[in-house]
Amino acid sequence: QVRFLESGGGLVQAGDSLRLSCIVSGLLSDDYAMGWFRQAPGKERESVSCINSLDGDGGRTYYRNSVKGRFTISKENANNTVYLQMNRLKPEDTATYYCAAGVRVRDDSCEDSPLTGQGTQVTVSS
Repeated sequence: QVRFLESGGGLVQAGDSLRLSCIVSGLLSDDYAMGWFRQAPGKERESVSCINSLDGDGGRTYYRNSVKGRFTISKENANNTVYLQMNRLKPEDTATYYCAAGVRVRDDSCEDSPLTGQGTQVTVSS
């Protein structure tokens, strides 16, 4: 059984930082491509950042334009654990953030996966 343990969300002010963590257990291997997605109320789920498997593609990363330069994704070697360091947060970053495993990282996009967690809430006040 695949289990997701997401943490790190919270209520912060604009300009603050948060670090999201996601530990996934029960997968068939230790090096899945993983990513973060978010969904704000009334909006569709969107990709935020993804990182490829270290063995498959050297850990290639993807970021949506609005978070480039502010967010950094990282992954533990041989371990399905992924982090999202979020700096200089903005009110428009407010959403529920979901970790996903088995995503497909492309040059300018990240394809979502049905293997996803329950989410952690990030709220940024102005």
